Amino acid sequence: MSRFQKIAVRLTDYGLDALLITSEPNRLYATGFHSSAGAALVTPSESYFFTDSRYIEAARRQVAEGVVEESTRERNTDQLLTEALRRHGVRRLGYEDTRTTVAEYGRLKGKLPAELTPARDLLENLRASKEPCEIERMVKAQRIAEAALAEVLNFIRPGRTEQEIAAFLQYQMLLRGAERMSFDPIVVSGANSSMPHGVPSEKPVERGDFVTMDFGCVYGGYCSDMTRTVAVGFATEEMERVYHTVLQAQIAGIAAARAGVTGAAIHAAGEAVIAQAGYGACFGHGFGHSLGIEIHEGPNAAPAGKRPMPVGAVISAEPGIYLPAQFGVRIEDVLVLRDDGCEDITLAGKDLMIL
Repeated sequence: MSRFQKIAVRLTDYGLDALLITSEPNRLYATGFHSSAGAALVTPSESYFFTDSRYIEAARRQVAEGVVEESTRERNTDQLLTEALRRHGVRRLGYEDTRTTVAEYGRLKGKLPAELTPARDLLENLRASKEPCEIERMVKAQRIAEAALAEVLNFIRPGRTEQEIAAFLQYQMLLRGAERMSFDPIVVSGANSSMPHGVPSEKPVERGDFVTMDFGCVYGGYCSDMTRTVAVGFATEEMERVYHTVLQAQIAGIAAARAGVTGAAIHAAGEAVIAQAGYGACFGHGFGHSLGIEIHEGPNAAPAGKRPMPVGAVISAEPGIYLPAQFGVRIEDVLVLRDDGCEDITLAGKDLMIL
């Protein structure tokens, strides 16, 4: 079943005659084609992708299902949509209410001959369960990131700056086939590593520093994500204690991760280890988040995650402990959830490494 067909069969569940898809990530999911401009329309009997002259040739080659039409000055996307909506007798048109701007909503409402109806989480629910082809691309993205990690471990030494390490990581991923980064890499060292989302700075790495690296890349439109924390020169007893606590928390969360359990339950398994070690106040974020076309998707392995995880969900496993103005540790893998457990698709080692 094509993605267009998967969407089409869900329309009646949401009381919709058709669904309009305008956001870049959801267009990619529905069509399998990446572009910065365009719109997709899904009806029960036919689906469409409209785009301009910059992408039309590639779209006609790559969009396997549905009708591909070019928008021009004479017949722009709104006009093409209007024609299709009238042709199919669409009255209730679903739209991406969590992604559509007020300005875009106002424009569509004034031009399209259908009642705009929030599609709520129709696309998000479909995207939450990854198909085998999606997981294959994410595994490839993980392997690229892991190869870059192997190289950067030989690059890190006292005197290298956080910015230099971040630049080297990105270069190594691009060199190995990454399309782009999943997000701007986080490379923080020493006292800076106590900031979970710190920005790489001109600070040089020093002996006795922890260096935390959170990074990933995009391959075939899908993201990887991983974090490793390494020590430079030596690690104190407290650094080792915190590191091993984080590792045990990750192991506990991974053991609890499977389809059918809530994200809150997965989070709680990891959080309990950190709390028991006396660092509960130093773990403020969720155990993990879903990822795929976007680096942050749903559902999340976090306290607010009350719905059971679906089969095929891909989530990060990234507990951390952060001691303000001292140091921080985070270790992150990526998991595919199955009925009977999970598959960890991250192969990089996790024992404390002292460079």
